Amino acid sequence: MSQTTQEHELNKPVPYKLHISDTLLSLTKKKLELARYPEELENVGDDDWSQGAKVKEVQRLANYWKDDYDWGAEEVKINSEFEQFTVEVNVLGYGPQVLHFAHHISSHPNAIPLMFVQGWPGSFLEARKIVQPLTNPPSKKEQAFHVIVPSIPGFGPGPPPTKSGFGPVHTAKAFKQLMVDVLGYDKFVTQGGDWGAMITRSLAMQYPQHVRACHLNMFPCGPPPWYKAPLTMGRLILSPWLYTKREMNALESVQYYLREQSGYLKTQSTRPQSLAFGLGDSPIGLLGWLVEKFHEWMDVENYKMPDEEIITFVMMHWMQGAIPGLRYYKAAYAEEGPTNAKNSFVNYCATPVGVSGFPKEIFSPPIDWMRAVANVQWFKEHDKGGHFAAVECPEALVEDLRDWFGGSVVKKSMEA
Repeated sequence: MSQTTQEHELNKPVPYKLHISDTLLSLTKKKLELARYPEELENVGDDDWSQGAKVKEVQRLANYWKDDYDWGAEEVKINSEFEQFTVEVNVLGYGPQVLHFAHHISSHPNAIPLMFVQGWPGSFLEARKIVQPLTNPPSKKEQAFHVIVPSIPGFGPGPPPTKSGFGPVHTAKAFKQLMVDVLGYDKFVTQGGDWGAMITRSLAMQYPQHVRACHLNMFPCGPPPWYKAPLTMGRLILSPWLYTKREMNALESVQYYLREQSGYLKTQSTRPQSLAFGLGDSPIGLLGWLVEKFHEWMDVENYKMPDEEIITFVMMHWMQGAIPGLRYYKAAYAEEGPTNAKNSFVNYCATPVGVSGFPKEIFSPPIDWMRAVANVQWFKEHDKGGHFAAVECPEALVEDLRDWFGGSVVKKSMEA
């Protein structure tokens, strides 16, 4: 169902069509019918998500999944919207790994190769609303892109890693091989949020000769040490008087995340397999686990995620039994080196970077924090949007990518 059965020759892509077996679909419906739900506390309001996902909301979505959701129709649409492939690459320091990816080639002569990398609990479907406008802009004056959307192995289609240790550093190595050795893009640009931000940042630090510019919509860095940036530390100390309203809100968002929302991070990065017995066997368990993230991390006042979109996103992890996405956290924090999850936003990266700031993003620090660890050449703040920018506000993200990557800084970098 999630595994690819094709034989692969190293670095040779094979066309792929997404398919989930009728056996799993039938089993899923039976499990939904047999679901048991927790009880809400009497003194917790309908709009209070502080205990976690709301029972009524999960129950409503589960009934929709069981009675009305049509995976077959979604499968057809996804396969018509994405040109998909799988390829086996030999990852340096890890070994063979099959990658799933989508590859859309623009007809525009000035098109730039752009790799979009998703995060958790997303999948390659995060790019669903932006592939076509990026590949085929309405005007020849607009920057066009050859769009490559690789799946983090196990985040949806394609086989997951079968050995431990496949985190962002090795994902970056694998994606470099995909872009350069498989597809022949010697120079390219990247876009990422969540794990995608860490993977593309690691990719730029490991292979600056190939990654010529980056764009991020999440920037998980802390303040630089006072001895490296005394003025930045001074601003932080005097933040009630010197920070903008957006900067103060961003600090509060990070503090709230660390205090109220980061429990999943500790669990998934320490004992993911124990958690997977529940989330990988119960569609209700996985639905509740992910819906809470969608609600907390999205700008829900400005974007209501359609029921079909929610279940399709959940299906990408349900088809794998949930475990690959959970294990990725343990692998990430076990990797060593200057570009791993702990260090990639601590050490400086000279690759030119553009950043889009969305108000409901978890990590959107002051720009002087970002400039202490990155060559930030472009920055734009938005009035709405959250953690899933490509899903919530695709038009704004597309405009930002055209503006940043179509500018003189990136053009000069691509020509160098």
